[in-house]
Amino acid sequence: MTIKLGLMGAMDEEIALLLGAMEEKKAVVVGGVTFTEGQLHGLTVVVCRSGVGKVNAAVTTQILVDRFQVSAIIFTGVAGAVDPQLNIGDIVISSSCQQHDMDVTALGFERGVIPYQAVSDFLTDAQLMKLAKDACSRVCHNHNYIIGKVLSGDQFIADHSVVSRLYEEMGGACVEMEGAALAQVSYLNDIPYVVLRSMSDKADGSAHVNFAEFTVEASRRSYEIVNDMLVHWNSTVEQA
Repeated sequence: MTIKLGLMGAMDEEIALLLGAMEEKKAVVVGGVTFTEGQLHGLTVVVCRSGVGKVNAAVTTQILVDRFQVSAIIFTGVAGAVDPQLNIGDIVISSSCQQHDMDVTALGFERGVIPYQAVSDFLTDAQLMKLAKDACSRVCHNHNYIIGKVLSGDQFIADHSVVSRLYEEMGGACVEMEGAALAQVSYLNDIPYVVLRSMSDKADGSAHVNFAEFTVEASRRSYEIVNDMLVHWNSTVEQA
């Protein structure tokens, strides 16, 4: 079976370097999203910008599955740190993804639980997680990386008390706005996924100072990790 990888980011900055590195590019617009298919390190890839938020991420993921029949999905971009050990520039590799703004606690469900659904915390594919970890060990020379839960919601978190609650109640490593939607759609379609997030801010109210300054740098770091994953894809994933 031909391997075809979906590579997704929420913003232009998060996919610009991937687009620049691709060869034999062919772009098509589906559902208002531009999907660019081409070659990268001998692999067929489809690169796209989902836009911000869970609905955009879910729709874009389903198009990757239905229209492009991708074999796996890698989401790359920036996030706010929730785990206090993380600093700006550090990397989170998803162990799982869950929605922090799914709140039906008034009906007796725990925060983040989707009512009447078997799974609400969507596990990352083990092979992709290892591939990302190995890539980080090779390219993340000046920053730390951890494997942890990615929390997603249609909110830009900038309150220290909320950050503390997300860490203490839900065990989050970082917070962003797309990963759990991608993870849920991937789970429903039995498609392996991994989310890679470079910390652009501390999600504590200082984002207005840090975010713009560090987004480009963080996106470059994420690109270096994804690029390394693709270089080592054949020797790691296909032989596993």
